[in-house]
Amino acid sequence: MTQTILVIDDDPHIREIVEFALAKAGFRAISAEDGKAGIKAFEEHRPDLVVLDILMPEMDGTEVCKRLREKSGVPVVFLTSVDEEVDRILGLEMGGDDYVTKPFSPRELVARVKAVLRRSAPPPADTQPRILSKGALKLDLEKYKAFQGETEVVLTVTEFRILQTLLSYPGKVYSRAELMDRAYPDGNIVSDRTIDSHIKRIRRKFEDAGANPIDTVHGIGYRIAE
Repeated sequence: MTQTILVIDDDPHIREIVEFALAKAGFRAISAEDGKAGIKAFEEHRPDLVVLDILMPEMDGTEVCKRLREKSGVPVVFLTSVDEEVDRILGLEMGGDDYVTKPFSPRELVARVKAVLRRSAPPPADTQPRILSKGALKLDLEKYKAFQGETEVVLTVTEFRILQTLLSYPGKVYSRAELMDRAYPDGNIVSDRTIDSHIKRIRRKFEDAGANPIDTVHGIGYRIAE
């Protein structure tokens, strides 16, 4: 089944380049010229992934991502300008799964899109349990869903993989580098701050459900809460 990618960018030239590259790679590519149109297109097409520019007039990419996250865990790959570290970190804190800096290679963007989609694919049924749990925390590995008791907590692909890693060995303390390898298995290089941003967002979501699933072990990393 052909996967659908939604491209939201106010630059028509970039939209054309990205759509062409995605279509050539076998995806169904659709686009929107601004944030409002992007949200409407998301509701209409329910894409498998969103490529989202951060800097757009009227409604920027972080606000679009925030609104998408209120209703969906769809993977999001941000487009951001070179050296705008604050924008990249802010984007990831709002729920992005990866980012590509401008100017970018269409081939690199397609590779990042494929990598995020691979991370979001359910694991083979024979390789590990379908359910991971500790106390009231439960992860359904087939459906990519997280629960705190009876409350579903909507996570992004990267957030889910981080929590899955921690929950696979509840007593183990994982360094940021180890979590980076598990969350970004295709070799994408991200900073410690990126992992911290994902952890912060996971905690924030679970706090709304009345829990904090992750402990900080100062100077080392993170583990699942006792």
